[in-house]
Amino acid sequence: MCGIVAYIGHREAYPVILKGLKRLEYRGYDSAGVALLNGGLKVYKKQGKVADLEETLVGKDLHSNIGIGHTRWATHGEPCDRNAHPHLSGNGKLSMIHNGIIENYVQIKKELVSKGYEFVSDTDTEVLLKFIEDIHLNNEGSLEEAVRIALKRVVGAYVIVLLDADNPDTLIAARKGSPLVIGIGKGEHFLASDASPIIEYTKEVVYVNDYEVAIIKKDELILKNLGNEKITPFITKLDLELAAIEKGGYDHFMLKEIFEQPSTIFDCLRGRLDAHNGTITMSGIQQYADQLVNANRIIIIACGTSWHAGLVAEYIFEEVTRIPVEVEYASEFRYRNPIVNKGDVIIAISQSGETADTLVAIESAKSNGAIILGVVNVVGSSIARTSHGGAYTHAGPEIGVASTKAFTGQLAVLTMMALKIGLMKGTLSEKRFIHLLNELNDVPEKVSAALLQHEKIREIALKYQDAKDALYLGRGYNFPIALEGALKLKEISYIHAEGYPAAEMKHGPIALVDENLPVVFVATKDSFHEKVLSNMQEIKARKGKVIAVVSEGDDAADALADDTIIVPYADELIAPMINVIPMQLLAYYIGVAKGFDVDKPRNLAKSVTVE
Repeated sequence: MCGIVAYIGHREAYPVILKGLKRLEYRGYDSAGVALLNGGLKVYKKQGKVADLEETLVGKDLHSNIGIGHTRWATHGEPCDRNAHPHLSGNGKLSMIHNGIIENYVQIKKELVSKGYEFVSDTDTEVLLKFIEDIHLNNEGSLEEAVRIALKRVVGAYVIVLLDADNPDTLIAARKGSPLVIGIGKGEHFLASDASPIIEYTKEVVYVNDYEVAIIKKDELILKNLGNEKITPFITKLDLELAAIEKGGYDHFMLKEIFEQPSTIFDCLRGRLDAHNGTITMSGIQQYADQLVNANRIIIIACGTSWHAGLVAEYIFEEVTRIPVEVEYASEFRYRNPIVNKGDVIIAISQSGETADTLVAIESAKSNGAIILGVVNVVGSSIARTSHGGAYTHAGPEIGVASTKAFTGQLAVLTMMALKIGLMKGTLSEKRFIHLLNELNDVPEKVSAALLQHEKIREIALKYQDAKDALYLGRGYNFPIALEGALKLKEISYIHAEGYPAAEMKHGPIALVDENLPVVFVATKDSFHEKVLSNMQEIKARKGKVIAVVSEGDDAADALADDTIIVPYADELIAPMINVIPMQLLAYYIGVAKGFDVDKPRNLAKSVTVE
């Protein structure tokens, strides 16, 4: 949430910052702004899109070799020009951008008001900036020292970047709980919330850790902790290409990412799954394989789509490893004083690796002696660095806010983990292991086949685009896929949708069924198939409209449905990775038909880095 970009060096700062802010639009925002040093400190900000800000700046003198930029997702204060970032200090000498939430800002604000400070916004960010200003003006130390003193006092999460009119050759940044990456060029530095604004200029980056302060000049980067001790920056090389964050001829990033899934799943399996020799190699969990085999229980924590991946994993792990599994919303887990013991294994799932609730939850569990394994997409992210071990999904940058390829990558990783542990533990026979290994190996090809249904799915979407509500039903491994399908429809088309276990339909949701309600069944062949067919008949008896995802050759399901989407058959343990494809496409095409921006749905952010 929020996007931060800053630059110092030999280039014109404004074009670098503007392009960077556009690359971060997928994170979700409601206003944008920039601050530049140009004969003084100049701040420009505007509610709305980055393009709206850009339009207001046409014809202005924006020459500067240093600047900061921000896209804001409102927390404290409504979306408007005055609440947009960057903010200005009382004397107009400092400007600051901030991603995060300062929880004790009310107390600090009262202290500052008693000293005569006035505030022009409703934000916690302006409070933090003027708190830093107050410390700086009333102490003999540097601005850097004032930042350290202030950050020792504040409670909450932050990434801040400060621009100082009195020090035009220096940026000061600091981080706790929100992401910050610094790109290192020749005589220049780039700062951003993630690597997407940076890769065009350099592949050498430093990921700033919690409680670190960065002092950045065009040819120097100094890292210190809050105790003023220097830290040696660890330079990482980005494994990312510019083409990966461009649309590549597709109308939307979401559609591109849906169609990338055969290759992203293949990349996730590559080097790990060897169907020919019947092995799975996962170096990121090998060190903790014994702890997994002997785990008292596995607790999966995640949010949103990642939580749905965790639900599928619960079925898989319990089936093949016989280890009890609990799946928790990270936002609830962190607050309800959960029982976590030594010997428990926590699997944290997050596309961005920066999800605030998940990060805090695993830090708490880690302190209680649990082993933490992260399943994340973004290399070098906070959850990846906080975990003991784990695995990357290797799905590549996911720009569309609604997660698609990251979800199937998560399922691929979690399935491999479960199969490997099941074989090691002896709860999964070698024969069944080899069968599932080959089934998993075939997923990229079967996903490609499912994608061939896209035109038919588009026709179905046009048929139901005006629906007010929708019901998604599935059983067993496909129940979480029903949940995911409903979530995608809500996110992209703003149609109210609910996912339910098909058997639970009679315990309430069936009251909603009439001739206007589309009901989407995940009805592929599995051990629940006959039961699902009965549920479909119950919907038809009440004049509901049935859309069914069915296996090739399933004439019985096809005959019951008003509209069918055919996917290749797969073992029920593997099938969710294939069955979710029509759910993604259906939501996409309905959203497009309704004229919505499916890449940036309203009120949503890609990476939820604040509570």
